[in-house]
Amino acid sequence: IECLDVCGKNMYIGTSDCFVVHYSIEEKTQANGRITYTSEKQGHKYLVVKKPVAQLRAASALNRIMVLCDHTLTLLNMFDLEPIVTGAKIKGVVCFCINDNPVRTNPFSVEICVALKRKTVQLYTVTEDRMMHLRDVALPEQAVAVGVDGVTVCAALTSQYCMINTDSSYITDLFPIDDNLKPIIKRISKEEFLLSGPSALGIFATSAGVSQRPPMQWSDGLTAVSFVHPYIVALNDEFITVHSILDQQQKQAMPFVSGVFLGDFDGRIFVASGREIYSLVPIPFEKQIQALLADKRVQEALELAKNANKTGMSRDKFVKMFKRIQQQAAFIEFSEKNFDEAGQLFKESAIDIRELISLYPHYLPASVNFTRSVPPLHEIADINQLSRSDEETKQAYKVFLREFLEDIRGTSATHGYKLEVDVALLKLYAESSPEKLPELLSDDPGCDLGDCVTWLERHGRLHSLGLLYQHHGESEKALAVWTKLMDSDTEDPSFPGLEFIVLFLASLTNHELLWKYVDWVLEKDEELGVKIFTERPANEPQSERMRPETVVDYLHRFPRAVITYLEYLIFQRRLEKEKYHTHLAVLYLEAVIKLMDTNGTKKEELDIARSKLRHMLQMSNLYRVQLILGKAKEKEMHAECAILYGKLEEHDKALRILVHKLKDFGAAENYCQVNSRGKDPSAGKRLYHILLSVYLDPTYERRDTLVAPAMSLLNNADAEFDNVKVLQLLPESWSVGLLAQFLTRAVRTSLHNSRMTRVERMMARGENLQVKQTFIDMQRDGIVMGEDRACAVCNRAFSDPTFVRYPNGVVTHVHCAKNKYICPVSGKLFSADRR
Repeated sequence: IECLDVCGKNMYIGTSDCFVVHYSIEEKTQANGRITYTSEKQGHKYLVVKKPVAQLRAASALNRIMVLCDHTLTLLNMFDLEPIVTGAKIKGVVCFCINDNPVRTNPFSVEICVALKRKTVQLYTVTEDRMMHLRDVALPEQAVAVGVDGVTVCAALTSQYCMINTDSSYITDLFPIDDNLKPIIKRISKEEFLLSGPSALGIFATSAGVSQRPPMQWSDGLTAVSFVHPYIVALNDEFITVHSILDQQQKQAMPFVSGVFLGDFDGRIFVASGREIYSLVPIPFEKQIQALLADKRVQEALELAKNANKTGMSRDKFVKMFKRIQQQAAFIEFSEKNFDEAGQLFKESAIDIRELISLYPHYLPASVNFTRSVPPLHEIADINQLSRSDEETKQAYKVFLREFLEDIRGTSATHGYKLEVDVALLKLYAESSPEKLPELLSDDPGCDLGDCVTWLERHGRLHSLGLLYQHHGESEKALAVWTKLMDSDTEDPSFPGLEFIVLFLASLTNHELLWKYVDWVLEKDEELGVKIFTERPANEPQSERMRPETVVDYLHRFPRAVITYLEYLIFQRRLEKEKYHTHLAVLYLEAVIKLMDTNGTKKEELDIARSKLRHMLQMSNLYRVQLILGKAKEKEMHAECAILYGKLEEHDKALRILVHKLKDFGAAENYCQVNSRGKDPSAGKRLYHILLSVYLDPTYERRDTLVAPAMSLLNNADAEFDNVKVLQLLPESWSVGLLAQFLTRAVRTSLHNSRMTRVERMMARGENLQVKQTFIDMQRDGIVMGEDRACAVCNRAFSDPTFVRYPNGVVTHVHCAKNKYICPVSGKLFSADRR
C-alpha cells in the first residue's frame, strides 16, 4: 500500500506495484457502540508503467478518481477504473491536491493544484472528461508538497515553505525546511494550514503568512498528519499520536509500527501499513453523559453514549443503559418542544408508550393501572406543567402525540399496548380530528367501550360511537345511534348518511334485527332501501325470513322497490320461476300504461319504460304470454304485441304488425334474425319467406308501397331464401331488370353450391380409393398365427382368433392394445388416417 482515498462507501488503494484497487466498505455500528467495517473487492486496474502509485484522490461529483503515477496525473472511472475516453492527463507532476474551498461554484467540476518538475504550480478545473488549465505560477524552486484553499496555495519547496496568492502570483516566504525533514502540509480550516516545522514542531500558518495558534510539539520523523476537530492525529514509524488544537497537548499515543499512510475522510480516519488498513475511532468518556444531559446538551450526550467505552460492560447492560439515555434525552427534547428530535428518540429507545401518554391527563384508559419508571426518566408532571396553561402550547403537545401515535401504530413499538394507543388516538381524534375516527374504528381498533363511549358522546361524535358499538358486536345499539342521527337535527360531518345504514343492514346476519329497520329505511328511500336485499353477501346461508317469496310479498307496498328486487332476481341471480318473470313483466306493463294514460308525459320517459318492457319480453321465455298479450292489445301496443306473437310462434301476425301497423321494415328484418338465432337454418328461411309474403300480399290495399322494402329484403345478403319458392311468390309483372341483383346472386349461389357438391363428391371418391389401397396393402402380407406366437405386450400365447396388428408388425391381444394409434412396445405414433 502506497496511498488510499475513501469516498462514501468506496475505498481506492494505490500500491507499490502500480495497481489501483477498488473496495466497497460498509460501516456498521453494533449495539454496543462499536464501529465495524465489512469490505468487498470491486475491481482493480494495472497502470502498466511499473511505478508506485504516488497519490490518488476521488471526485464523487464527477465519478472519477485522479491518479498520480510515474509523474503523470490521469483520470479513471470510479467504478470500472478504466481511463476516460478523451485520455486527459498532465505529465511531469510531482504532487497535487484538491481545493476543498473552490473559487468556482460549479458542482460538476473540481479545482486542483498541481506542482510540476519545472518549478511551477498550475491550477486546473477537472470535469468528467477533461482537465482545463486555468493559470501558472512560477516558483524559485521545485515544489515537493502543496495545499490549497480558495486562491491561496501553501507550498513546500526544496528549501522552505511559502504562501502563494494565485490571483496576484505573490509569494510569501514562511520558514526554512530541515534537510532530514519530510515536508507536511495539512489544511485545518479556511485559509489555515498546519506545517511540519523544525525541532519536531507543528506550526500553524494562515494565508497571510502568520500563525494564530501556538506551535504544537509532536514526535520526530512524522510521515503523515490528519485532522478531526478538535484533534490532530500524527503518524511516524512507531506510533500514532493524538493532539488537541485547543491546548496543543498530546492526549494519546498508540503503538503502530511501519505505518505508510494516514488520512481523514469526512470525519473518518484511516491508517495503513504496507498490507493492512485500520480505522481510528474516537472513544468518549461515559461519565460525562449524565452531566451533559443535566445541562440539556442532548446531542453531545448522545454522541458520547453512542461511542462510550464499554470495557467490562456486557452487551445487554450497554443496550439497556443506552436506551435509557435515549429516553432521558427524548423527554428533555420533548420539554423543550423539539418534537422532531423527541419523536425520533422515543422510537429509537423503544419507550414504553404509557410513559408518554401518562403526561396527558385522562388519555390512558380508565382500566389501565400504570406507574411511571423508577428511577424516573424525567421530572415532568404533565403537559399542563409544560404549557403553563397556554392553550396554543398545549395543542402543540397534543398534535405531537397524535402524529407520533399514528406513526408507530401497528409497529413493534406498540406491541402489547394496542389498547392504550388506540384509546389515546380515539380521544385525540374526538377532540380535534373527527374525520379520522371512522378510519381508526374500521381498522381493528383496540378501543374498549369503557370511557370511550362517554368521550365520544361528550364531543358529539355519534357516527363514530355507532362504529365503536359495531366493532364490539353491539349492532342494535349501533343502529339505534345511526337512526337517531338520521331522524334528529344533530349533525355529524363524518356520517355518510342513509346509504351507510343500508349497506350495514345488507351485511347484517341477524335477520330478526334487520327486519326491525326495513320499513324505516324503505319509507325514507325505496330505491336505496331495496339494497338491503340485493346487496346481501354471496355466501350468506339461506333463511326462511330472507327467501325471495317472503321479500317479494313484503315489498308489495313499495312499487319501485319491488320492481328493483324482481330485476335483481331475474337479471342478476337468474332465477327461472314463472311467477317472478310474469310479475315483473306485468309491473313493467302497468308502468307503461300509467305513463300512456297520464297527460304531459315526456316522450323520453315513455320510451325508456317501453324499452325496458320490450327487453323483458324479448329475453325471457318464462312469463305468461297470453296474459301480457291481452293487456297489450287493449292499449294497441303494437311493438310489444309483435314480440309476444313471436313467443307464440305466430310469426305471420307479428310481421304483419311490424310491416302494416308500425311501418318499421328494419324491425321486421331484425325480427327474423333474432327469432332464427340458434335454430335450424330452415327456420330462418321460413321466417324470411313469411316476411316476403307479407310484403307481396295482394290483399293489402297499399301493396305498392312495399315493393321497395321487398326488394331490399331480397337483396339483403344476410337473408336466406329458397330461390324456387321466391320465384313462385314474385308477381309476374316484375321485370327482370328489377330483380337483376337478386337473380344474379341466386344463380351464383346455385352454381357455387353445385360445384362445391361435385368437389366434395370427387374428394370422397379419392379418399375411398386411398382406403381401398391401404386395405389391399395390409392384406398383401399374411400373418401366421401359431401356437408359438406370443403377444408382444404380455408375452402370452393367443387363445382367441382375434388379435391386433400395428403397421410396424407388432401383434398383440385385443385387450393389450390400449391405443390403436400408438405402438405399445416402441411408443411410435401412427397417423390417424391409417386404419
